[in-house]
Amino acid sequence: MIQQSKLTMNFANKLTLLRIILAPVFFIVYFLPALFPSLFTCGPAWTVPVLWLIFIVCEATDLLDGLAARKRGEVSDFGKLFDPFADTLMQITCFLCFVLDRIFPAILFLLVIYREFGILFIRNLMIRKGIAMGARIGGKIKTVTYIIAAGAALITVSIQRLGILEFLFPWFKTGALVIFIISVIFSLASFLDYLVIYRKAGDK
Repeated sequence: MIQQSKLTMNFANKLTLLRIILAPVFFIVYFLPALFPSLFTCGPAWTVPVLWLIFIVCEATDLLDGLAARKRGEVSDFGKLFDPFADTLMQITCFLCFVLDRIFPAILFLLVIYREFGILFIRNLMIRKGIAMGARIGGKIKTVTYIIAAGAALITVSIQRLGILEFLFPWFKTGALVIFIISVIFSLASFLDYLVIYRKAGDK
């Protein structure tokens, strides 16, 4: 059963919170040169190291918050829900940038959104049963494929914005799309896994 406790911001949860803060920063930096071209006459090349820094920090905190929680004895029901929420927020933000930049198709992004709302609905139903459903192995595999897809897309964007190795741009764009398709398949498969767990919980 879910224990009633104060939602204190321990060290692990602060690492998780950092991803939530950086998600909109990633979006702003990504489109800042396009929104204010007169202010950035040097072009969008400067955004590449900034975007990579944000991306790497977010993925590092995703790894470190879980390790910190276990090592410091700070594992909580709140953290089990807060961590995947922060992951989803960052992932959706990255994917939205790539969709608007025509790296990824909108239809696949829509499937991701539907899946995430579906998981949110299932988690809420589980909470009503007194169960805080953390990330499962299928969800973790989905997250890894999301990271690889986002990284491949960011490499594609970097080539375009830096104006180097431009002959590789279509190849990287196609590769990023293929990885994204695979990640969406894993995403939908993990949703079915969560659905099975919910149905089993309902039988108890």
